[in-house]
Amino acid sequence: MKKIFFASFLSILFISTGCSKKEENDVLDPEFVVTVNDEINFFIRKGLNKYYLWKKDVPDLADNRFSNLEEIYTYFRKYDSPKNTFKNLLSQPGTIDRFSWIVDDYVALENSFKGINTTTGMEFGLRKYKNSSTKVYGYVRYVVPKSSAATENVKRGMLFNSVNGTQLTKSNFRTLLFGDNTALSISLANFNNGNPTANGTTISLTKTEIQENPVAVAKVIPEGSKKIGYLLYNQFARNYDGQLNAAFNKFKSEKVNDLIIDLRYNGGGSVSTASYLGSMVTGQFGGQVYSKEIWNKGITKVSPASRFINNFPTKIKNIDSNGNVVLDETINSLGLSRVYFIVSGSTASASELVINSLSSYIDVKIVGTTTVGKQVGSITLYDSENLTRNGKNLNVKHTYAMQPIVLEITNKDGKNYPKGINPKTDFNGIILAEDVENLGILGERSDPLLNRTLTYISTGMKPFGKNKASFTPTEEIFNSKLATPASNNMYTDFK
Repeated sequence: MKKIFFASFLSILFISTGCSKKEENDVLDPEFVVTVNDEINFFIRKGLNKYYLWKKDVPDLADNRFSNLEEIYTYFRKYDSPKNTFKNLLSQPGTIDRFSWIVDDYVALENSFKGINTTTGMEFGLRKYKNSSTKVYGYVRYVVPKSSAATENVKRGMLFNSVNGTQLTKSNFRTLLFGDNTALSISLANFNNGNPTANGTTISLTKTEIQENPVAVAKVIPEGSKKIGYLLYNQFARNYDGQLNAAFNKFKSEKVNDLIIDLRYNGGGSVSTASYLGSMVTGQFGGQVYSKEIWNKGITKVSPASRFINNFPTKIKNIDSNGNVVLDETINSLGLSRVYFIVSGSTASASELVINSLSSYIDVKIVGTTTVGKQVGSITLYDSENLTRNGKNLNVKHTYAMQPIVLEITNKDGKNYPKGINPKTDFNGIILAEDVENLGILGERSDPLLNRTLTYISTGMKPFGKNKASFTPTEEIFNSKLATPASNNMYTDFK
């Protein structure tokens, strides 16, 4: 995995910021016993003190808040777990800060960034029953190849309402679906006007560690005299940048006239991959400003302004954690002046960034529903001297790592969408939700969202008529991707 920030920058940063070399070098009373939890709490406070976007709004993160190590250790013992320490150092969690989190297994987090997760391979959403405030049901969005779900012939559009014989509810779905159990049995159900009823079919599934290629579908669809490229892209995973570039080589070689990028299930990922995708769509803006980053004052005052500008790249150059170049190739660019995106309430962070950044340069069309509204990004912090994975004295007593929000990101015009991108009001597009009773096949005309987008391209109109959806969705309360360590994350690198 590529280093999150370069050592040269960190050496300047740690000399210039005020976290407390004094605190770190304090000599403790010999009778004061330091526990592993003390060390984790100190790491949490140290990392947030240096990088947290809203540091100035959290009194306990002030540089002069504590005078010595013993004071820090003692103060944070009032919290019964590292997760509570972390939560209590955030700025209004759930309101101001909706996206920072901490994990107790950074290996699982690193794997999740690469699309590696322990899962049945059944990607699904969970919705409330129409006539119940507590019952929920699942609908299958897609199935990861070579997974247990694929082997058991689980299909997109299947509904299920119980797991291991227990009805799913708002209070038990996490335990039943995302607990430590490696095996589970789902009971399929019929839609029944939004109040699903079991139909007597059960499917047994097993969770295994699998890797998902986020470039799920890349095809060219003939539409009259046009050739339309279609890309279903499910995660901005750097280790698949080569496959993403190859998909655009296919589009380029077949000389597509228009392009649809389907991000309806894409919760985000790498900022650098987002800039690569922007250059694949275009290519005529190489070197111009793609996005701008805003960090806390402690970071910006010791850094040149150029560090917070991301430009349209012309090449992909990815480096692993040891500094080795793992991918170095020219970006396959289409030179388009218009692009169509399919989005949903699961579209977040890096996905929103691509839409936002391209909208400053070309005509962007949107079909779907309002996106998440995650205009902020994070870095991974580890318990080492410089907070990196390969930093000196990495604490081997635990595997906690943090993913705190450290930046806000905008397009070149300083604009973003903290309340989400609304296809109709923000881009004069088409509002259309997925109908769980009629999902169709991804990449085929039977998918109502793709069908509507293709018609939009071929006619320039926003058709309704036979394509008008009668489905009124109930509240979607969760989806399987939110249960992965990477979740709706957008992370960046220092250059």
